[in-house]
Amino acid sequence: MPRIISANLNGIRSATKKGFFEWMSKQSADFICVQELKAQAPDMSPEMLAPEGYVGHFHYAEKKGYSGVGLYSKRAPNAVRIGFGNPEFDAEGRYVECDFGDLTVISLYCPSGSSGEERQLAKFRFMESFLPHLQELKASGREVVICGDWN
Repeated sequence: MPRIISANLNGIRSATKKGFFEWMSKQSADFICVQELKAQAPDMSPEMLAPEGYVGHFHYAEKKGYSGVGLYSKRAPNAVRIGFGNPEFDAEGRYVECDFGDLTVISLYCPSGSSGEERQLAKFRFMESFLPHLQELKASGREVVICGDWN
């Protein structure tokens, strides 16, 4: 069984300064899923994009300093899916899916409903639109691991 780790970074730039990549290099993980990048492609350093021994795939939020997920793997995936097909939530950078043979690994960052009624309704919309995707994954017959911050 592969070793899979998930971590909410609360900002990849901040996590980098606090030693995230040094910690990551000691984990011997095959896959590392990260949430809450709070960065966009131009903000990412070479180390953030592809730390030594890993390849990275990312889904950035359109809004600067908000959300975003990534998935690091020791080998290149056979297929990568950015977003799950919902324009409202794909704009928030909440989903990256990578296939490795018969295994699918997903990094997910669900919306939080704790900041008020509007965001709670958004979380309900997210869960409602995400359920059919989960059902498709289950029906695929693939081995699926979903890591993330479910809020």
